[in-house]
Parts: sequence; C-alpha cells; structure tokens
Amino acid sequence: MSLVSARLSLAFSCLGHASSHLFQPIFYVAVLALEPELGMTHGEAIALIVAGNVLMGAGAPLAGWLGDRWRATGMMVVFFFGTGGAMVATGFAETPLAIALWLAVTGLFASIYHPVGFAWVASNAVKQGTAFGINAIFGSLGNAIAALGAGALIAAWSWRAAFIVPGAVVAAIGAAFLAVVVRGLIVEPRADRVATKPASRDDMVRAFVALSFTMFCAGMIYSATQPALPKLFSERLGDVGVLGVSATVAGVYFIAGFMQLIAGLLIDRFDARNVYVWSFLAQVPILLLVAVTAGAPLAALVLGMVVFNIVSGPAENVLVTRYSPRRWRGLAFGLKFILSFGLAGLGVVMEGTLYDLTGGFYWLFVVMAGFAVAGWVSGLWLPGRGAARVPAPAE
Repeated sequence: MSLVSARLSLAFSCLGHASSHLFQPIFYVAVLALEPELGMTHGEAIALIVAGNVLMGAGAPLAGWLGDRWRATGMMVVFFFGTGGAMVATGFAETPLAIALWLAVTGLFASIYHPVGFAWVASNAVKQGTAFGINAIFGSLGNAIAALGAGALIAAWSWRAAFIVPGAVVAAIGAAFLAVVVRGLIVEPRADRVATKPASRDDMVRAFVALSFTMFCAGMIYSATQPALPKLFSERLGDVGVLGVSATVAGVYFIAGFMQLIAGLLIDRFDARNVYVWSFLAQVPILLLVAVTAGAPLAALVLGMVVFNIVSGPAENVLVTRYSPRRWRGLAFGLKFILSFGLAGLGVVMEGTLYDLTGGFYWLFVVMAGFAVAGWVSGLWLPGRGAARVPAPAE
C-alpha cells in the first residue's frame, strides 16, 4: 500500500469523523430556537433527535459488517452523500414529525462512519494510538464547528440554514472522495500496515464483557452532555445569547479535541488500558462540581469534564482493535457503537426528562458521576497490556 494512499485514507477518514458529528450539536443549539417556534418544552424538543441518536448506534453493526465484506471506500461514499443529503432535508422539514424523521435518516447514514472509518484507520496506522488521537481531534472539531456554525447561521438566517449549509458541505466532501477513489489514489489495504499478535480467546471474552459496560457508561455521559451544555450555559453563564452559548460550547470541544492527540501519544507509550480506566475516575469529582457551579468557573469545569470523557475514545478504539480479529473489525466497532451511540442515546432522554422533572441540571450531573464510577470499576477488569506489535509481511 502506497504512502499516498495511507495519507489520503487518514485525511478523508478525519473529514468523515468530523462530518459524522455535525448533526447532533447543530440540533442541540437549534433547539434553543425550536422550543419557542414549535411551542414545546425542552424535554419535548430534545426528544425529536432520539430516533436519530438510536439509529446512529443501531445501524453501526450492519455498516461495519458491510465494510468487512464489501469495501470500506464504497461505504464511505454512501456515508458522505447520505448524511449530507439527509441534513439538507432536515433543514427543509416543516413539522416536528418531519424534523424527527429526517434526523432519524441522518443518524442512520451517519452510523456508517464509526465502524467503517475506525477499522480503516486501524488498518492504515503504524502507531495506532497516535492515529486514533489525530482522528479523534476531528470528531471533536466536528462538534465545535457544528455548535459555532449553528449559532452563527441561526443568528444570520434561521435554524434551517444551520442544517442546509453544512449538509451541502458534507455532500461536497463526498464528491471529492469519490473522485479520488475512482482515480485509484486510495487503495484499501489487504492487511494491517503493522500486524498484531492475536489476543487469546479468554482475553477477547474478558475484554468484550468489560468494554460492554465501560462503553455504555461513557456513551451515556457523552450523549447526555451534548444536549445539556447549550441549555446549561444559557442558564448559568448569564445573558450571552445563542451565539455566545454556541461559541462557548465550540470552545470547549475545540480545546478538548486537541487533548486527544496527547492521549494518543500516551497510549503508544503506556498501556491503553490504564489511560482508559483512569479517565473515568477523573470525571467523577468534576461532574459533581459542575452540578453546583455557575458563572465563569463553570466553563473551566465543563472543559475538564469533556476532556476526560472524550480522551478515553482513542484508548477505547485501540482496545477494540487489540481484542477483535481483523476480518471482523468493522463489525466489532459496529457493536461498540450500539452501546456508545445506540443504547446510550437514552442519555438524551435522561437529560430532557430530568430537566423537566427537576427544573435544573443538578441531578443530571450527579447521575452522570455515578456512570463514571461504574465505568471505572468495569474498566479495572480489562486484560493488561497486549502483545507487542510486529511489522507485517511485505505485500
């Protein structure tokens, strides 16, 4: 496999990661405009995206299986055009039902990226921790760009533009990717660039059980945090307006995103298991402080909370790669995202329900701290450092 192909694969995988994370933060900012326009409570309006969040996880195993059996590049083409087109359609929706429907379609197409794109990154990487760290930055940049862009587009035009403009951009990236693939500049590898000695069956089973719990806990925290932040900042930072809220959310994800590269470098130097496990424990005191804090200190605490939540991602991806056979890697990542995005999409329901019941965010962050503790305890059961990676035979 050529170096050009490997670099282009990583570049488009990174753009795909950013694209897959656009529609959710756009909606969470747009909700601030949708609530009064549709005459809905916060919980009712947030619920419009639940089907999209669930399908983003539920569709992942099939997408991963198709990527394993067919072609990762073909699935990525479908991802770019399907996600971009569905986002544009969401912007033209007229009723709550239509908005929910098109968000569901967007989530289904967006479900393609993570199992296919992550397996693609693993196959092309020499240093997996660093590669996943770089790729993870773009996921966070997608969150940041989406939040800031949504605020700007809503302020300049309407919530509809917040979906239509980025949706068109995603489709345009898909057109560029298709052109590169057709020209033969990207070639799918037949084997990992750096091979890994397979894990034992016992370690695979043990890792599967432990990761099932940890990924669900991490997903619940992540999926509840995203809808909570715009509303939390709008209530506790003072009168900063929609654009100020979106800029603060964007700043949090922008700064936190680059911390994932540091996490990736640590994973290549130390055991991914340790980086992963202790990221859960670090979240507990911060989540409890966020529950009772307002004003400027809140933004700093939220940044710390998000940093430790999302820096666990590269370590988690390395662990999934380590304990899954290459021929089923896409399916393994797909199963991961049932838990991270599918079942954990219930975090959005939890956020909206707890807010409507209590009129605030105190109990939401207390519950999230409980999930962080559970994730830490579950992570302690993971197997220790895997076998050293060895160069793959020359093709």
